Amino acid sequence: MSGFILSHDLGTTGDKATLVDAEGRVVAAVTTAYDTDFGPRGKAEQDAEAWWRAVGTATRGLFDRVPDARDNVAAVSFSGQMMGAVLLDAAGDPVRPAIIWADTRSTSQTDRLLERVGMETGYRITGHRLNPTYSLTKVMWVRDTEPAAFARVRHVVNAKDFVVHRLTGALVTDPSDASSTNAYDQSAGTWSAELIDAAGLDAALFPEVVPSTTVVGHVTADAAAATGLRAGTPVVLGGGDGPMAALGAGIVDASSGAYTYLGSSSWVSLAADAPLHDPQMRSMTFNHVIPGRYVPTATMQAGGASLQWIMDVVAPGEEARYERLLAAADGVTAAEDGLYFLPHLLGERSPYWNPRARAVFAGLARHHGPEHMARAVVEGVAFNLYTGLLAFVENGATIERMDAIGGAANAAPLLRIFADVWGVPVRRRTLVDEATALGAAVVGGVGVGLYADFSVARRMSEQAAPCEPDPAAHGRYRREHAVFLDAYRRLEPWFESL
Repeated sequence: MSGFILSHDLGTTGDKATLVDAEGRVVAAVTTAYDTDFGPRGKAEQDAEAWWRAVGTATRGLFDRVPDARDNVAAVSFSGQMMGAVLLDAAGDPVRPAIIWADTRSTSQTDRLLERVGMETGYRITGHRLNPTYSLTKVMWVRDTEPAAFARVRHVVNAKDFVVHRLTGALVTDPSDASSTNAYDQSAGTWSAELIDAAGLDAALFPEVVPSTTVVGHVTADAAAATGLRAGTPVVLGGGDGPMAALGAGIVDASSGAYTYLGSSSWVSLAADAPLHDPQMRSMTFNHVIPGRYVPTATMQAGGASLQWIMDVVAPGEEARYERLLAAADGVTAAEDGLYFLPHLLGERSPYWNPRARAVFAGLARHHGPEHMARAVVEGVAFNLYTGLLAFVENGATIERMDAIGGAANAAPLLRIFADVWGVPVRRRTLVDEATALGAAVVGGVGVGLYADFSVARRMSEQAAPCEPDPAAHGRYRREHAVFLDAYRRLEPWFESL
């Protein structure tokens, strides 16, 4: 086959549409933004119709740049933000705004689920803690607080599933997204009757689970008119953005090593042949988009989002503020000077799984300026992710290097700090912003036979020269990481009292 794969990455801030050719080269990419409604008590919602409009706008933008692409698209494939809840009526239309991964309002529903199932049982079944950031308790929250809206609900899906439904009429999901719901039995490969019953929900709400590479349908005439795609174009389901990022980073099996994604939320991850269950439950395991593989992951809520926040606070509206402040932060110390930042702006997933956690500067002194605060934020993110890496190592994984993708991976000062904190070389991939979309393109290409197998992902981007760790700096950071952990432990009772 020849032609292009058109992949869409439905992220937190926008949809990135990317054209990839038969040789695995990125031909063009267009991003269309949409808004998030952040509100009190942990509210985080988006308009699913805005996703659909963004898909159409980004697709047409690509065809404007590459006019011959429209008639040469071999498949459309998707990556999407995970752990959300898009509640649809009988016609497949949203009954309310989509609740996204960052929303933590379902704490009381989570408490009830824990009473009925228990944390250890939930972790054993799903590979994840039972937590308000997942889909299951978000659905319970709508049922409990918005009964009129819930009475109309017939289907619950995630972001990419909704757009696939709009394109084809199919209502399905894949194992990677299913594994992000707190409702999926990872060992059985089916929805968990035990958890769904404990939640008091109807299992019929949850869609059929099919492989990520499945051609689930073809672009309908109505969808073609809305997006500019050719009617009849094959649509490959795709998967969740975390496992898709792993594929885009070339992480296809246990020999591929580990990687970090530095986006709004940030994580460290690797590929494995079986779920990795941490006795302390600091990490979780998603299904990979590659059948039979898994991606043990430690995800923090606000990685890149913490970096964006400090830039907004100390240098609002300034052009090139990111580069300037990171360069300034590279010339000072923070933890070594007694200044720490706990990066829990949106509550926290790994390692604490505490939606009540909050961000804190600890140790601020009169001589500290914006550059020290920016340095503390970078170190705080690195410390938090290091806790996840330690969870992998303590459970038998070997971490010899880290590949970095995501927007923040372009910043060399940041990668140098991360290498020193983690004690391993950190190298940037040549495609950092496109890695997730690239993973979706690989899944689409495998689904329609354009690519022979998933290993093609390894040659689609290269590794830049690594940032090597300074052993002396790593030794200091290990001691300071212990202080960072102690700060959280001391503050946790205060977080609970808020």
